[in-house]
Amino acid sequence: METLCTEKTPEPGEFTDILEERRRNSDLSYALRTFSPQPYKGHPPTSASALHQAVLDSHYLRYVTQEVATESGEPVDVIREEAAGILEEMSHNLQLSFIRLLGYTLSKVFKRVFRRILVNEEGLNKLQQAIQEYPVILMPNHRSYVDFLVLSYVLFTYDLSIPVIAAGIPLMGMKLIGEILRRSGAFFIRRAIGSDKLYWAVLSEYVKTIVRTGSAPLEFYVEGLRSRTLKSLNPKLGMMHMVLEPFFKGEVYDICLVPISISYDRVLEESLLAHELLGVPKPKESTTGLLKARKVLEDDYGSMHLCFGQPLSVRELSKGRISRSQYNLVPRDLPQKPSEETQAFVSVVAHGVVRLQERGVVLGPWSLMALVLLQNYGGLALDSLAQRTAWLRGLALKFGALLDWPAQVPDEEVMLSSVSLHGSLVCCEEGRVFLLDEQGSSVAAPLVSSVSPEEAVLKRAAVVLMCASYRNQALHVFVRPALVAVAMPTAPSSRKEDVFTQFKFLQELFSNEFVFVPGMAIQDFEEGCSLLLRCGALQISGQELTVTEDEPEIASFLRAILQPFIQTYQVVFQHLTVDGSQVFTERQYIPVLRSYVLKLILAGELHTYEALSSDTQKNVLYTLLRMEAVTKMKTGDQSKFRVNKADIQRIGDILAGRRPAQSAAFSRL
Repeated sequence: METLCTEKTPEPGEFTDILEERRRNSDLSYALRTFSPQPYKGHPPTSASALHQAVLDSHYLRYVTQEVATESGEPVDVIREEAAGILEEMSHNLQLSFIRLLGYTLSKVFKRVFRRILVNEEGLNKLQQAIQEYPVILMPNHRSYVDFLVLSYVLFTYDLSIPVIAAGIPLMGMKLIGEILRRSGAFFIRRAIGSDKLYWAVLSEYVKTIVRTGSAPLEFYVEGLRSRTLKSLNPKLGMMHMVLEPFFKGEVYDICLVPISISYDRVLEESLLAHELLGVPKPKESTTGLLKARKVLEDDYGSMHLCFGQPLSVRELSKGRISRSQYNLVPRDLPQKPSEETQAFVSVVAHGVVRLQERGVVLGPWSLMALVLLQNYGGLALDSLAQRTAWLRGLALKFGALLDWPAQVPDEEVMLSSVSLHGSLVCCEEGRVFLLDEQGSSVAAPLVSSVSPEEAVLKRAAVVLMCASYRNQALHVFVRPALVAVAMPTAPSSRKEDVFTQFKFLQELFSNEFVFVPGMAIQDFEEGCSLLLRCGALQISGQELTVTEDEPEIASFLRAILQPFIQTYQVVFQHLTVDGSQVFTERQYIPVLRSYVLKLILAGELHTYEALSSDTQKNVLYTLLRMEAVTKMKTGDQSKFRVNKADIQRIGDILAGRRPAQSAAFSRL
């Protein structure tokens, strides 16, 4: 599936600011103008009621309702009524009048909070062509609640078909807002479906009917959830299986997947997300909460970019990789479990789409500044920060990053502009730039506070995590060469196969932190080496890999990028092998570990506030579960985890370079 990850993304110069025209012309005229998108194969869109009826009348849903009735002992009519209720709760009711209302309202809002909304029109032209020829699946990354609003806004602006959008059911519960979203194309999915066969059947048939009819582009977040860290998340595969099944069964000739990369100079929820990572409960979605959040309209959030990627043909991707003949052996209307081959294909495609989303992300100066500042908690002189960030900009460009950097502007002015935009996180005083905690002190200053030491650390950690989220937007650019840079000094020798073995171990260990396409470890290693060679940081002599004497700073910088993750994993390993309980629930794990990390920070034994991130802490636990160093047991209504201390110690030793990783096959190296 290498072709999936070699798609070239547009250059930043090809982006157009759609707010420029909105600032010149009437918002009312914009909302009420003629809207005439070109539909799929020239067919008029299917109405919400016709779609609803097609799902209820489908042979597949009739089969499942009969099966559920037999298993439960309930009459079929009762089960069918339950299915109709699920569909009523779930389904969209897309109406153009509400799209116009949303278009008018969002024009007002977006002009207040964003300087620019930039889109690549070449990608939109390709999307327009795809919508007319094939069922289209829009697959944006998910960083903010703004994501799906702005995507529909852009499509409305360019006279493209409005998508129907998979949304979490909590949004449905927002008075008035939930109904506006439903009539703007949202359909609502319960978060905890579990083994509810009937719900799965209704959802699956609803999604597949949308795809089969091509009634509208279907939009969903392959990552499943909004990323609280602004890093890409590994894909969830349930919805992916649903949207691809009509192709597997030959019900449609092809399906187009469109990766969409959304990136922000500043995210509206930055503070909320950081505090969630520190254990502050997420506020319930409500209309009242939305109204209270109106103060965000008073802030400046800089620019946002939407990069529409090359439409991907599922038919082309599947050639020579899966056999669809298995679907000919069973009637199309009957449920059928996908083969291992099909499951592997879906997984690779989903991971590949996330990688393409990453490649389309446009980075602003602040993401690179955050990378530098997080390696210098004590702050930097403005001229040093400008120099280091300019150096990093050159490195990022060599690594293939897309950058939005002001032209013809001195670097120090670019730095000061970013400091102004992120004034709640960073400050420039007397020519020195440093991160500010929530009390207005440098995060490197001694803790002096009217609150408890633990609370003071958490306030400081919130700012570090906010800054880290912007750094995280850039990590995909550096992670592969960084893993090679970390593997080289911890491998048992400088031989290529030993470095690759250590690289592959690190990739497996951190595969909950970063997205890697399954089965492409060798390609990832070669990419990392190639990028290091390109910037002069690596030399290869025969089968020996060494850091060049001319550019040791690059390898050192790349290792430092991964240090917060390495240190957090080592701290969790230490806790589980020395101080932690051998059996615990996840609910017990996070608060106990947070307390342990706080003690280490206060004692001066740990210097990364990122170790307090609950997402990273959970990632460590589930990594150990995947690597079989922790086992999960079901006891009653809850799950418990049992620690194998010897296995965790072994993993920790490999990470530290005290023990070699197991060898692998190197035939292609």
